[in-house]
Amino acid sequence: MLLRARPVNALLLSDGKPGHYHQAEGVIAALGRLGPVATTRLEVRRRFIVPTRTLLQLVNAGLPPSRILRLGYGLRTAALPPADVVVSAGGETLAANAAAAKALGAANIFCGRLRRLAPEHVALVLVTLDSLAEHPNHQVCLPPSPIDATPRTRAGGERLGRDRPPARVGVLIGGNSGAFRYQPKDWLRLTGFMREAHRSHGIAWLATTSRRSGAFIGDALAAMAAEADSGVRTFVDFRTAGPGTLAQIFAEADAILCTDDSTSMLSEAIGACLPVVAVAPEACALEAREAEYRQLLVDRGWYRPLRLADLTPAAFVAALEEIAPRTTSARDELAAAIGERLPMLGGGQTPRREGSTKAAPSGRGV
Repeated sequence: MLLRARPVNALLLSDGKPGHYHQAEGVIAALGRLGPVATTRLEVRRRFIVPTRTLLQLVNAGLPPSRILRLGYGLRTAALPPADVVVSAGGETLAANAAAAKALGAANIFCGRLRRLAPEHVALVLVTLDSLAEHPNHQVCLPPSPIDATPRTRAGGERLGRDRPPARVGVLIGGNSGAFRYQPKDWLRLTGFMREAHRSHGIAWLATTSRRSGAFIGDALAAMAAEADSGVRTFVDFRTAGPGTLAQIFAEADAILCTDDSTSMLSEAIGACLPVVAVAPEACALEAREAEYRQLLVDRGWYRPLRLADLTPAAFVAALEEIAPRTTSARDELAAAIGERLPMLGGGQTPRREGSTKAAPSGRGV
């Protein structure tokens, strides 16, 4: 149900990283719950000679936005399209977000921490933890996603597990990132598990790689997809398909097996109301904030982590048995929060949940 008749013009700033611009796309999808949105996408690249920290200091010091955009990104304010709201994610876009919003007289929404930027430069900041919500303009939520839950996944039902193994499982492959380092032996453990679980539990795999996955696992999954008895029913190879392929996997999967290095992928799967088991190599370490976020997901019952060394068909279905996935739309909840916090974008009303006549609360936490 659309609550705002007037279209909102949104400017999406992208740094070219799918994990970041997908969050911005998720925010705009939530805005679409409030009424029509016309989106302009602008790729921004910070000039190497000007560090992000310096740009944020210049924003705080009150340097005109035209100079911020020209100095930091080589952009002219005259070239910016009209916008009611500027949306972005990722630290490389933060100064550009603040400067563009000020130049356009627009509201702005940023996904992530403000780092050293003063909070008054962003209208709404979306973070994943209460401990990061340092100011009144912070909203705690799942990382926004352009992929919404389907009526099938929202319906919930009997839990998966040892007595009810999933028929179709999406396999989301990340790769080396931060302190995560995958060796060929880790990928061999994963593919060996997939073969064994197909034989023992009849699981069909819907697999996809990402930009960080590397050739070893990409080639291994491609070879499995060509075999009749490997269990890999679908393989989407990032090297040829590019980003934006998760929606088709989420639409078919009963559960998700995700590498634990990718917060974006596991959060998107949780937001799609699917049970998520994540696996990690021996060589891995989460930053404190990432560990806190994973523990929150465990406490909510939406996710279970396993080491690749411990991944067996029995351990996998036992982990699924402990998971009770979400049954509500994270997109609807975010739309409600935006409508309440930025009424100029929501027609002064809060959105209604699909299938409900009650206004959706903004809420805190994920």
